[in-house]
Amino acid sequence: MSTESNFDVIVIGGGPGGYVAAIRAAQLGLHTALIEKTANPGGTCLSVGCIPSKFLLHASEMYWHVQHAIPFGVHAPSLGYNFSEMMKGKEKVIENFQKGIFSLLKKNKVTWIHGTGSFQDVHSITVDKKKKLTAKYFIIATGSVSTTIPSIHIDEKHILSSTGGLSLRSVPETLGIIGAGVIGVELGSVYARLGAKVHCIEYMDRICPGLDRDVAASLQKELTSQGIQFHLSTQVMEAKTHKSKVTISARQKEKDRKEMEFDRLLVVVGRKPNTAGLGLENVHIPVDKKGYISVNNCFQTTHPNIYAIGDVIPGPMLAHKASEEGVVVAENIAGKNTYVDYPSIPNVIYTYPEVATVGVTEEELKEQNIEYLSGKFPFMANSRAGCTGMGTGFVKLLVAKKGDYLLGMHLIGPHVGELISLGGLIIRKRLTVHDLIDNTYPHPTLSEAIKEAALNVFKRSLHI
Repeated sequence: MSTESNFDVIVIGGGPGGYVAAIRAAQLGLHTALIEKTANPGGTCLSVGCIPSKFLLHASEMYWHVQHAIPFGVHAPSLGYNFSEMMKGKEKVIENFQKGIFSLLKKNKVTWIHGTGSFQDVHSITVDKKKKLTAKYFIIATGSVSTTIPSIHIDEKHILSSTGGLSLRSVPETLGIIGAGVIGVELGSVYARLGAKVHCIEYMDRICPGLDRDVAASLQKELTSQGIQFHLSTQVMEAKTHKSKVTISARQKEKDRKEMEFDRLLVVVGRKPNTAGLGLENVHIPVDKKGYISVNNCFQTTHPNIYAIGDVIPGPMLAHKASEEGVVVAENIAGKNTYVDYPSIPNVIYTYPEVATVGVTEEELKEQNIEYLSGKFPFMANSRAGCTGMGTGFVKLLVAKKGDYLLGMHLIGPHVGELISLGGLIIRKRLTVHDLIDNTYPHPTLSEAIKEAALNVFKRSLHI
């Protein structure tokens, strides 16, 4: 632990919001410390979230694609996988990124402090209730933790959180997943591709609530074709472990209870702000009934020198959102006037096909009585998708009827996570669908589908 005790800025939490905020503050000449309770930086995203899940999604997708490569003349009759090697590869990637962040912190002269920070007053904090540190400014970036179901005990052996779901020693024959949100469908995809019989049980009447309905319906159809069984409008009442099996009792609407048995049960019903142990009561910073810290437009709490970003404040729990907020807070502390443009922040689901979305959905426009136009183009009519056998999905654009401004872009298809930033830029710069039309896209690429969808807004598509 550092012997220093006085700083300009102390950041609490070393996830994608916290470490980015610390680096940017240091770049701006502020004497900065970063407190993290785990031994390594990166937070949930790097250690037990975004990065390990994407590694396993990619690894399992490679295996799945080779299995379905016969139309391309690729035959692999002895194809197999080594799950232990797959998990070792995942850990290696995590380790490499952790080393990289440490290097960046050192390069930018950020003081790394391993421990748990707790406020004593508005200008001081203790680490592990021992060492006292002071600062002019504080940035709370402690992220979130998994939400649980009160009646279900997570033991990380048979009944798992997302953390346990990323650390299995073998692929179960049967896997039950409570929650068909982003985490549920991503991890379900991993294990379904590797041979598990996967059942997703979702309380709502659709998967990934909040997605555009057309996209959600298409995603459900595709994942069902890949072997995932969905039980929608279904509430899990309890789960019991007996020997090596887990039995759940569930009820669909008003129907009688039914039981389902699995080798493993994954509980992924959301996340909640991680504010326990911060000593917020010592500085009179309240949290709402969901646990969020309230902040103003500048991310300041009830005290102007204490900021909060990322999953501890309201809004989508996205790593890139937290990073953007971290940069903005650091720059505002340094005297710059910057902001986060929330409508232009995209979201991606890394299933196959991928889902990528930015802006408002069609349902939201209808609820708000906003007049709009829409355009759609299927990837099956896109030449690059046809060449690669990836014709699933479509591009959907939502455009203001007055002014032709882009309001929403919703994609399901191959590699659409790499395409969605264009939609975010158009929304951020308040450009129109005509700017998408006037842009030239290389041929043959998936991006051409965006232009065709833009043309379709005015019934001018060239290839449908």
